[in-house]
Amino acid sequence: MDGNREPGQAPAAAQRGDASVRDMIRSLAAQRPCIESAGLIDQLRDAEDLKSAAAAFQARVAVAFDAAQRRAQKSTGVPADELGHGIGAQIALARRESPARGGRLLGLAKALVTEMPHTLAALNTGQLNEWRATLIVKETACLCAADRCAVDEQLAADTGALAGAGDRTIIAAARSAAYRLDPRSVTDRAAHAATERHVSLRPAPDTMCYLTALLPVREGVAVHAALTRHADTLRSDGDTRSRGQIMADDLVERITGTPGGITSIEIQLVMTDRTLFQGDSEPARLPGYAIVPAGWARNAIRDEDAGDPAFTIWLRRLYTAPGSGELVGMDSRARLFPSGLRRFIQARDDTCRTPYCDAPIRHLDHIVPWHDGAATSRGNGAGLCEGCNHTKETPGWAAQPRPGPRHALELTTPTGHSYQSTAPPLPGTGYTGHSGQLPDATESGAGRRSRELRHRAKTLKRPRLTKQSAA
Repeated sequence: MDGNREPGQAPAAAQRGDASVRDMIRSLAAQRPCIESAGLIDQLRDAEDLKSAAAAFQARVAVAFDAAQRRAQKSTGVPADELGHGIGAQIALARRESPARGGRLLGLAKALVTEMPHTLAALNTGQLNEWRATLIVKETACLCAADRCAVDEQLAADTGALAGAGDRTIIAAARSAAYRLDPRSVTDRAAHAATERHVSLRPAPDTMCYLTALLPVREGVAVHAALTRHADTLRSDGDTRSRGQIMADDLVERITGTPGGITSIEIQLVMTDRTLFQGDSEPARLPGYAIVPAGWARNAIRDEDAGDPAFTIWLRRLYTAPGSGELVGMDSRARLFPSGLRRFIQARDDTCRTPYCDAPIRHLDHIVPWHDGAATSRGNGAGLCEGCNHTKETPGWAAQPRPGPRHALELTTPTGHSYQSTAPPLPGTGYTGHSGQLPDATESGAGRRSRELRHRAKTLKRPRLTKQSAA
């Protein structure tokens, strides 16, 4: 997300902080690489050990913070089943991670500090890095505390069990130890894992994407075998595509039911009028994916190679303020965000507005709560994922709109630290023309504003996708 600033310090935070940590940071920044190759390798190893030691220190700090927050929440009367809400999100903000990642980091820290002292010691001395410590914790998550301690002792660094081990070796060792100690829990865990099956999408380079399915092993192997068998058949019949290309095309066709995957799905493509009509190179934005090249966006809308257009296109104009790129929109007195305003905020925010969280928008949130008399408006609205919206409603959290070049809000955590979020720039923001020249200084302010507003019109593709013709 664009515009996130460093957390503001809570009152007297500087006095509470440990100056030695910042001293170490400054000392490390002053270090210079050695001249000799052997010395450079030694420095790399020492730096790696330092990273592991820092991760161990963060784990201890996270557990201490969790305990302090739970005591504070309990003293304010928070029900027992709600204790701990929002703690992972605060850790995530401090570590510049997403809220989901923050919760996992807190879980890792508690496991290491309270149940796995040998793994924590190996992390502290650089014999394990944070990722490999995470693998051990993950593979023992189904065990009780006593059995987890037993696995931790079996894999202790001083036994040499993990010397020179890679990720797969560590996973196998931890998993085997868990199987031996508690086979029933491992079996139950496998049965529960099937309930977590899902499909996800994430961007890949060059306007590609990763479509990933987490499936039970039997179904996953069956899907792969069916695609492979069909690809081998077509290859033997003379199909010139590679096996991987055939499998990918077959997957799309089997799921969508149509060649090429054209189905009745609505998507939105945000681009400038210059990109669409004038061949400009300003990239476009595809919600749910990422930034895409201008040429690709034009081709997606105007398929010049096809005899019949694959899409039915509507253009909706969204106007932005000159210079800042702030969307100019609509207000409403309704309790719920009306459909037009919802679409407006989703186009403006793109993903969850919590700093470091780029999850899809699931909730349209009132920054200042509606029950406190705040308006249902574009200025008081923000797109949030479900988890961040629930976190924001827990005691001690607050948010306020703030001035900024584009829509901005400030999030304050229960410790008094503040984080600012600014809406990401829309395509074309800051555009100065092909020559790079600023607008004519002799032009009147009103005339220049009118011209720039017209010039900065954004277009949204809302295709009613129809079946592609057999031709």
